Amino acid sequence: MKKGQYILVFNCGSSSLSCKIFHCDEAANAELVFSAKAHRVGVEGKEASFLQYQIAGISAKVVVPLPDHRTAARQILEYIRSRNVPVNMIGHRFVHGGDFFKESVIIDRSVMERLQQCVPLAPIHNPVSLSVMHECRKTMPGLPAYAVFDTAFHTTIPDYAYTYPVPQSIRERFHYRKYGFHGLSYKYIARAAPALLNLPADKSKMVVCHLGTGGSSVSAIRNGASRDNSMGYSPLMGLLMSTRCGDIDPMLAIYLAVTYDMRPDDLLNMLTEKSGLLGVAGFSSDLRDIIGSVTGQEDDRAGLALCMYVHRLKKYIGSFVAVLGGIDALVFTDDIGVTNWLVREKACEAMQWCGLKLDRKANRSASLTDATLISAADSRIKVLSMPTREELIIAEEGARLIARREANDSAV
Repeated sequence: MKKGQYILVFNCGSSSLSCKIFHCDEAANAELVFSAKAHRVGVEGKEASFLQYQIAGISAKVVVPLPDHRTAARQILEYIRSRNVPVNMIGHRFVHGGDFFKESVIIDRSVMERLQQCVPLAPIHNPVSLSVMHECRKTMPGLPAYAVFDTAFHTTIPDYAYTYPVPQSIRERFHYRKYGFHGLSYKYIARAAPALLNLPADKSKMVVCHLGTGGSSVSAIRNGASRDNSMGYSPLMGLLMSTRCGDIDPMLAIYLAVTYDMRPDDLLNMLTEKSGLLGVAGFSSDLRDIIGSVTGQEDDRAGLALCMYVHRLKKYIGSFVAVLGGIDALVFTDDIGVTNWLVREKACEAMQWCGLKLDRKANRSASLTDATLISAADSRIKVLSMPTREELIIAEEGARLIARREANDSAV
């Protein structure tokens, strides 16, 4: 076994679970040695859930029921143990750290208590991350673990963008503000995309669209720092997502509570689990299923869902272009962002007003594994389809925490 740390990282999406093991040497260089991904976790749709594994150049796909993330984590951990893959430390993506956590942290009992207090802030994500943490402690007891927070990247959003126009007493008591999410993905893209485009990271303006099979968001990034994000106090706000409503008039929830005596937990379930693409299309929360079912007929609910998805996406892209005063690059990332040429094409239609022109041929043949330039040669704005590497960011944070701990120990 090589010297250094073997860091196992878990990345919980709302309907997926990614897992990677990196070998990090003394210089904190990260080498991928194992990867796994659980697809369609808890998803209502036409296709079955499944697990994909890759180790030593060998790939495997296992179709298996995955009703929840803890079950998926258990399956992956058992696979890792059966292959005798070494693990020294476990890192977890935690979506919403609220005002408790502004940077990554080693998990101990007090940290677990504060993580538990953050559960209501992201009711789809935070509980499943905790469930995976508990499964790791049960299956691989004694290993040190740490948490990395999506909200940390967005601490640079200015006050006029993160402040909500409600009474100050409410803002202060409930820490009510825009936090922003998918920060691990944006941190990677903000570093890697300018390098690919020969742009200085500290002198560039980008709009980045993180489009997942569950959650999606858009960020305005200036000089490598977040300036705004489509999500808000929770990951419910913003784009039309798989089962989340995104932006709606808050009066609806008040009306349903007052007029129909809907309980808060029923409202929460409706807005987070039964809305979005599923609520509009009626038969699936997966955009791939919906695109395959578009008929073009008058009562085409799948077509309506697709049009609504693209409309909301274009609205946020355009507004962030305006906020940044023009951009150098537009980036599409994560599962839908990288694999779905139709969404990219529709999002870039009629965008010549800001200097954006898509190369339709390049877009339709874009790589699923590598960054691809898909803008036309005469487009002033560069457009990229680019896989993100959230797990690499998590591993790097683990290596940094180890280095800091060792430096503190040697200073004592």
